[in-house]
Amino acid sequence: MTRRASRRTRATARRRRRRRRNLLLAAFTVLGLGAGGTAVLLHEDESPPRAAEDHPATDPPHTPESVRTTPPAPPSPTIPPAETTPPSARVPVPPNGPGTFRRSQVGGERQGRGPVRTYRVEVEDGIELDPDDVARTVSSILGHRQGWTRDPRYGFQLVASGPADFTVKVATPGTTDRLCYVTTPTSKGNVNCRIGHTVVVNLKLWVLGSPRFDGPIEEYRALVVNHEVGHEIGRGHETCPGPNQPAPAMMQQIKGLLDCVANAWPYDASGRYLAGPPVP
Repeated sequence: MTRRASRRTRATARRRRRRRRNLLLAAFTVLGLGAGGTAVLLHEDESPPRAAEDHPATDPPHTPESVRTTPPAPPSPTIPPAETTPPSARVPVPPNGPGTFRRSQVGGERQGRGPVRTYRVEVEDGIELDPDDVARTVSSILGHRQGWTRDPRYGFQLVASGPADFTVKVATPGTTDRLCYVTTPTSKGNVNCRIGHTVVVNLKLWVLGSPRFDGPIEEYRALVVNHEVGHEIGRGHETCPGPNQPAPAMMQQIKGLLDCVANAWPYDASGRYLAGPPVP
């Protein structure tokens, strides 16, 4: 056989091998069609899929994006805003503190139409509350349309520096007891007070509220501020005016509501003072 004939014979053999290989690939492609008619395509860098019994029930076989027939699952709901879970709701409550305080650096505008009483806000050292956040909360309570500024005789202004007419302090239960001269065993660690020109807010009550107050923690904080600042402006204690009536802000609701309904504000939405009989 000549050299040229030998080359033709080898070329013919190669063409035959290619045709057989293409036929085999076509057959494998047909055999690889699944029940849904989707071809399983294997690339050189892939391994064949495992048998169905090897897949966990929660691990469906991969389907290329180009042939996916159902839309992807919607994204998870976004986390609720921080406001729905107040930061102070997660603040630890140590039983005692050093008795020293850091002052808020936030000031505010005049609130109300009456003569202005200036005040500052302080938080005891070691408490995981931002004094500026507490100051903003107190300011929003005192300037609320159902707060004391509804009465034209009263006005307030938060100051960041200099002297102030009164101070609002947030303190640990032990420091609160010392500042408020609490000696009764059942009252220790469980009261707020106004002593001189200082409103002392018990951290435990600020964070956890009172089991006797049926309402959100934000409302209870408003009650604490309105009640103790009420004493600062000369208001005395009142009691429940009648069954199912709003409890006055100057009622000692921490001791029980009697037949009244928990209420944080001196005035209702229409501007009516929510009064009760004075306590002798």
